[in-house]
Amino acid sequence: MVRLHVKKGEESQFLYDTHVEARVEDVIYDITIIYNGRLKISRICYEIEELAKHGTMLPQNMMGLTDEQVEELKLKDEWGEKCVPMGGWTFNKDVIGRRNGRQPNAKMREVLDRTIGEARAMVSKKLVQQDKLVTQKLVQEALDILRGAVTIVYPMGLPPHDVIRQEFENTEDLSGTQASLEVIDVQLAQLWFSGKEILPGKRLKDYLGRNEKTKIIVKLQKRGAGRPAREPLMSEEERKRLMLDAYNRQELLKKLEQDDDDEYLNSPWADGGSLKRQFQGLNNISWKPR
Repeated sequence: MVRLHVKKGEESQFLYDTHVEARVEDVIYDITIIYNGRLKISRICYEIEELAKHGTMLPQNMMGLTDEQVEELKLKDEWGEKCVPMGGWTFNKDVIGRRNGRQPNAKMREVLDRTIGEARAMVSKKLVQQDKLVTQKLVQEALDILRGAVTIVYPMGLPPHDVIRQEFENTEDLSGTQASLEVIDVQLAQLWFSGKEILPGKRLKDYLGRNEKTKIIVKLQKRGAGRPAREPLMSEEERKRLMLDAYNRQELLKKLEQDDDDEYLNSPWADGGSLKRQFQGLNNISWKPR
């Protein structure tokens, strides 16, 4: 199998296995779906953290309003009355006014927090260092356990306007958000290897040869972003090790040079009392205890 180390910019994302006969467009599609799926998991985990703290989202017309404004306008969170967490709730006000403040009890919060940790670990960037793959199946499994945890805590479901439910149903609207800049449209995705774009319509063997036991670094980006920076000749760790070796060698040369400069001080001819001891017959005397 050919192993692709996928990067976005200079940052490692995940490892992906394929083969030299694979069509480039299929590889680009799979990698982009995995990349976008990891972003979705990250967004959902953040929102579930907020759900565990402050309950379900308020309707759009109530967001950001003070209690006085809500009362004056006679607005009511009807979905909040229907979508209550299992085991009851306590009030924990959301200071930015996005959620209704109905925090699930400690046991239900633990279910959500534990599942968030599991989902993040399943698609973590640290898996690259552990030489573990991320696949579409793994991304889907992470989404499934998140959906299951939310269903356990909210058996009546979430309001249709809650972004967590929209993310699960793939109806989320990311326009105008930072997240929209991170997501890559499959039709606009590009893969680059060794400073060259891997073009659709070809196969990986056209770029890598026929050796299946190959591991390369590829860079994912949006079309029109220009040529990505090429990988440095050595990693940051290798560079630091090389600099340390050079520094140690420099210090050793300094020490040797200093030792050479002072070496004459140990020579017999540099001893000012040598002639006096010779006349007095005191040379080559060793002192030993009786």
